[in-house]
Amino acid sequence: MNTQEVTVKNSGATFTPPALANYLSDKILKSIDFASEKYTVLDPACGDGALLSSIAGKIENSFDFELKGYETNIDYLIEARNSLSAIIENNRFKIELQDFLEIAMQSDNDLFSENFSQEYADIVIANPPYVRTQILGAEKSQQIAKQYNLKGKIDLYFPFLIGMTNALKKGGILGVITSNRYLTTKSGAEIRNFLIENYDIIEVIDLGDTKLFDAAVLPAIFMGRKKAGKKQLSAPCHFIKIYEEFNPDKTCPVTKINDVYDILSKENSGLYATEDNRVFNYNVGLLKHSHIKTDIWQMTNDIENQWIEQIRKNTAFYIGDKFKVRVGIKSCADNVFLNENWDKEPILPEDTLLKPLISRENIQRWSCETANCLKVLYPHYSQNGKRAVYEISEYPKAEQYLNIHKKQLEAREYVIQAGRNWYEMWVPQNPAYWKFPKLVFPDISIEAQFSYDESGSIVNGNCYWIVAQTGQEKELLLLIQGIANSKLMAQYHDLCFNNKLYSGRRRYLSQYIEKYPVPDPTSPYSLEIIEIVKKLNAQKNNLQSLEEELNINVLNAFGFKD
Repeated sequence: MNTQEVTVKNSGATFTPPALANYLSDKILKSIDFASEKYTVLDPACGDGALLSSIAGKIENSFDFELKGYETNIDYLIEARNSLSAIIENNRFKIELQDFLEIAMQSDNDLFSENFSQEYADIVIANPPYVRTQILGAEKSQQIAKQYNLKGKIDLYFPFLIGMTNALKKGGILGVITSNRYLTTKSGAEIRNFLIENYDIIEVIDLGDTKLFDAAVLPAIFMGRKKAGKKQLSAPCHFIKIYEEFNPDKTCPVTKINDVYDILSKENSGLYATEDNRVFNYNVGLLKHSHIKTDIWQMTNDIENQWIEQIRKNTAFYIGDKFKVRVGIKSCADNVFLNENWDKEPILPEDTLLKPLISRENIQRWSCETANCLKVLYPHYSQNGKRAVYEISEYPKAEQYLNIHKKQLEAREYVIQAGRNWYEMWVPQNPAYWKFPKLVFPDISIEAQFSYDESGSIVNGNCYWIVAQTGQEKELLLLIQGIANSKLMAQYHDLCFNNKLYSGRRRYLSQYIEKYPVPDPTSPYSLEIIEIVKKLNAQKNNLQSLEEELNINVLNAFGFKD
């Protein structure tokens, strides 16, 4: 990684390409009422000036305006000034070499100093940095977290949203490009709540995996009008959602189009193919945002809502009502605890502490391949049903091995501060549960891979698992496996959780899986699903006909007769 790449990674700089800047500028200008004599346009992290240059070029002589920008990199700032000078007079813009967030935190009582008065901007157009606060360093992260009352691992664009909102006049327009993660994750609950409280939401555009610019995150555009008061309720707003479709339904028509921006201008949902033969699933509709801040924002149209409602009418319970979805173990020192070549180590820990480990690569759609899985040095055991840790001095080989890595392990200060031994895992889970039947599935995969395991193996941190402790729970677990691996649930997952990554991969996080619906376990269809799943788990080949039979029974179990 070269110096420039490191700078971009640490700063979160992701420059907006001209086409995307123009798209956002057009959206903003269509949303303003042109009631003021003069408009102030703010970009708090202007980079090379692409957004300000775009909106300035589109305003032309429509109304009087001035531009304000902030940037912390002198090279980017010079580029921004040069770009703007080629479009408008120098007295119509001011780009300052300052950190917008630091300026916003200069006063104890007010977020803005006397040179940075509150509520002065009519328009905010922005693509703030994408970077987790912990990368900024402890001191600055703590300062930002305290000033903005932030908790947990919040991306830097969140304090930028707060700062931009304080700078925006009531009735002013915000158009901002951010990561789309806040739309559908627990960690985004505070952001969603903040936006609902402060804005009448105009539109949310999930740009998905369109790759419109070079960023590791999937982007989204938020368009909002700042409220006059936080108590006002926000009405449902328009949404656009676009993701590449890698296995398009061959029965659905595909419309040829030039590029992604042509698709984004369409009013109708459907499949669209660009000139480079990429096919996109494009959806438009009304975004449903609950005023319960932990609820995710659902982007579905009327037909999809009817389909979802049909499933919910035939739901007996959700997975989270009956089972806890657990993450696998996390050592925070995998190079010590996980080893592909234990037999080549000069010191091999005792067999008692070396346990088979199911990881992402061991999981198949129905069963786990545990014959050749890794082994993990697992210093925990069950005592009266509770987790305990081995006295390492009783295992001299393991102690000798761990002592080689003691400096690294002791550097995990959070383990020591939690009152744990230096050689423990950070997230060991309860060892009493490993012996029970369980479903194991990877945290990220292209298709559902809910795999059944009775080997007693431990589950790695790149997977989640659900354990059955009784015979009755085991039957439910098999029903859940069949539902979770079905075509119906794949569609439900995409519609309700909207969490695709690049290349068609999906996140299978506990917060989503706990909300999977399960039909009446006593219905004939559910009982048949269980029997089919038992066969699928036992077979290695020729699964297609069984899976087709499974999908039909899942449809019937949720009331879809056709």
